[in-house]
Amino acid sequence: MEAKNPIIFHIDVNSAYLSWEAVYRLQHGDTLDLRTIPSVVGGDVTARRGIVLAKSMPTKPYKIKTGESLYSARLKCPELVIVPPRYDLYMQCSKALISILEEYSPSIQQFSIDEVFLDFTNMEVHWGDPVKAAHRIKERIKKELGFTVNIGISSNKLLAKMASDLQKPDKVHTLFPYEIRDKMWPLPVEELFMVGRATTSKLHKKGIFTIGDLATTDPKLLMQWLKSHGRLIWEFANGIEDSPVRQDYPVKGIGNSSTLPFDIEDRKTGHRALLSLTETVAIRLRDIRKSAGVLSVSIKDQDFQSCSHQRKLDVPTHSTNILYRIACQLFDEIWQGQPLRHLGVRASELYSDDFYQLSFFEPDIERQNALDAAVDEIRAQYGWNSIMRSCFLHSGLNPMMGGVIQEEEYPMMSSLL
Repeated sequence: MEAKNPIIFHIDVNSAYLSWEAVYRLQHGDTLDLRTIPSVVGGDVTARRGIVLAKSMPTKPYKIKTGESLYSARLKCPELVIVPPRYDLYMQCSKALISILEEYSPSIQQFSIDEVFLDFTNMEVHWGDPVKAAHRIKERIKKELGFTVNIGISSNKLLAKMASDLQKPDKVHTLFPYEIRDKMWPLPVEELFMVGRATTSKLHKKGIFTIGDLATTDPKLLMQWLKSHGRLIWEFANGIEDSPVRQDYPVKGIGNSSTLPFDIEDRKTGHRALLSLTETVAIRLRDIRKSAGVLSVSIKDQDFQSCSHQRKLDVPTHSTNILYRIACQLFDEIWQGQPLRHLGVRASELYSDDFYQLSFFEPDIERQNALDAAVDEIRAQYGWNSIMRSCFLHSGLNPMMGGVIQEEEYPMMSSLL
């Protein structure tokens, strides 16, 4: 029997945080739809250090950018409406989206809180033509959940993801290999997946400004300039990518990161944000009965310059307090006092709890493990916010930040993706 060409969907929620916030408010009595006015999801509106996490389409004429300060955004648009983030709400909306998509294919892979890959190969027998099916899925999500999505369709995950970004919002696009030259090559090179700011700057200096320019450059030259990353982005520019949509794969690490609702400018607030991230990582470790052998912390400043540091642990652990203490030590070793926009914590080299060894250096480990287990059980029964550390009261920080699924945890396109 002849093998069928793969059909991959990439589903991307339009302005996810803001859309989810708008839908929730409308469902609870608000008459104003945040998506129809200049509005943003951001941090403390009274503090200059708060930043834009998500923005509505009507902010486009004001050139408000994700990551810029709320103070700057307000100068550009004095009537801007600012609402605080609610990560627990966003996780619920993400789960509702997944629940619908699982009806259309057994092969679903979550790429982030608001992005999902769906393998539609051989699903035509159930749902008909892929493009028509994508439109039906898109309309069903809008009707049942109240927010809009873009759906990209292609023969691999990379092109499906690029397709979903072609024009927003509430659209279905195809980007099959025969469409690359017309639809993808004219785009600015920085719009290609895995081409960041630093790479864009290097490519511009070499006279490469579009994806087409990159695709037609000798890959040997790109490897001279950018090493193995040069080869990777050349392949992406030519639509070459063959990773499967994976449902079951070994978890190599558990990471959690967040763009912060305001710039972090002091060590105490930095440690508090690390506690929020570490809390979530530790809970997920305990949930899959694993302990971390390596812990790493990453930081990104307001100029989006990043740095990371890791440490191999003497004894693997899933204790929130122990991981938090080590995370603080790593943070103190790399932070130079610059304002920070983004923090991440990642646990790797995971070991099964069945082979867990008690540490002579942690005499209270059994008591800590029992306490963690009790707290996990209460949160599972009564909700994540049923038990909250007092240091988060009036801090402007969510006690359990995150929602970004790390590439290391879910290997995707370049190992990827």
